Amino acid sequence: MSERPDEEMARDETAPGEQTERDSIVGGVRSYVVGLVAAAILTAASFALVQMDIVWAPAVPAALVALAIGQMGVHLVFFLHITTGPDNTNNVLALLFGVLIVALVLLGSIWIMGHLNHNLMGPMATP
Repeated sequence: MSERPDEEMARDETAPGEQTERDSIVGGVRSYVVGLVAAAILTAASFALVQMDIVWAPAVPAALVALAIGQMGVHLVFFLHITTGPDNTNNVLALLFGVLIVALVLLGSIWIMGHLNHNLMGPMATP
């Protein structure tokens, strides 16, 4: 059995979408094309899921959520290059902080609107 060079072994151990100094233009384009194909497949699967009776009707929202999460993963890895490498720690923390802020704003707004609706809407007059 022939041994592979260290450089090729190191390339095999990188995460999808992760770029190194050794990457060529062809390797970068290949990563984007793989991401584009994966995103297109997930998008087509979402449309097919809604248009055809592939999944039991009450399970369609859960299947769409699963496909959406997969779509977000593809975008994060292949287009934004968010990987688990040590040099991406700040990027991951910034992404998580942004998600936290968006969640706080959305949930806080819903909570405030719910309380305003409850406190400002008096008992409805019944005829």
